[in-house]
Amino acid sequence: MTSNNFNIQDELMSEVSAYDMENGDNKNLLKVGIVQHSFSPEISVNRQRILTAIENLAADGAQIIVLSELHDSLYFCQSEDVNNFRYAVRLEEFIKIYSKAAAENNTVIVASTFERRAPGLYHNTALVFDSDGSVAGKYRKMHIPDDPGFYEKFYFAPGDMGFVPIETSVGKLGVLVCWDQWYPEAARLMTLQGAEILIYPTAIGWNPDDAKDEKERQRDAWITIQRSHAIANGIPVISVNRCGFEEDLSGQTSGIDFWGSSFVAGPQGEILFMAPEEQQEEAIVSVDKLRTENVRNWWPFLRDRRIDAYEGLTSRFID
Repeated sequence: MTSNNFNIQDELMSEVSAYDMENGDNKNLLKVGIVQHSFSPEISVNRQRILTAIENLAADGAQIIVLSELHDSLYFCQSEDVNNFRYAVRLEEFIKIYSKAAAENNTVIVASTFERRAPGLYHNTALVFDSDGSVAGKYRKMHIPDDPGFYEKFYFAPGDMGFVPIETSVGKLGVLVCWDQWYPEAARLMTLQGAEILIYPTAIGWNPDDAKDEKERQRDAWITIQRSHAIANGIPVISVNRCGFEEDLSGQTSGIDFWGSSFVAGPQGEILFMAPEEQQEEAIVSVDKLRTENVRNWWPFLRDRRIDAYEGLTSRFID
């Protein structure tokens, strides 16, 4: 493949996409709704704002709507407090709310919750609702952090469902959650099973005490690693974060400034949309599904993988 061939093919594809849009043929375009919110202590208030956002985005044509991580409440993992287990819900309750929203608005919804599986057993769980309101599938967060201000190991058992894409009416979705976004293995396993898009509901931000340059490095690393998943796997990435400052009521930390910056990247890592850092945002982004196949034809990374030489990847460390 030469750069000239690449440019010619890219131009031809752009012309085809432009023709499709002008003539109303949008079968290759997926309209993705992004909901970047800040949150209040009142779960009912948060839910109502989300449901309104879903309704508005669906009315504007969103075929899939992605919410941020643990969007019903404040981010309670800033401290280790058994009282915070009150935020956990049975899935039946959660499903009833968002299943109805998906069906009434004829849109796929990727939602996130604190799952109460059994007394003393909880998960950070994402659910995908198809446009008819049915539960297309669920994913339990596999990688669980334990850092200052992000004490998730206290609350969540590691996922036990593996990395399995979820089939929906808009395609096969590789749904992962927040800390999973740092691990290329998770993105790769989703891709190898046919995921057409990687989706990351997220809750991440700065310690307000961090220096400005350190804050910038953290955010840039977060964007870069996810863009790299798009590039390495040749598929789009959708990452939806919360925004706004949330106080740590225990006083253990200085709170978290969630840095927003929800974004959509194409299969070459190109930024298709980026939300602001501090403001709430509800937006629709068009993703060209045809582009994935073209990019993979140009850059056949999956073809050239040396699967005969990767056995060490299942080791914790190779001494």
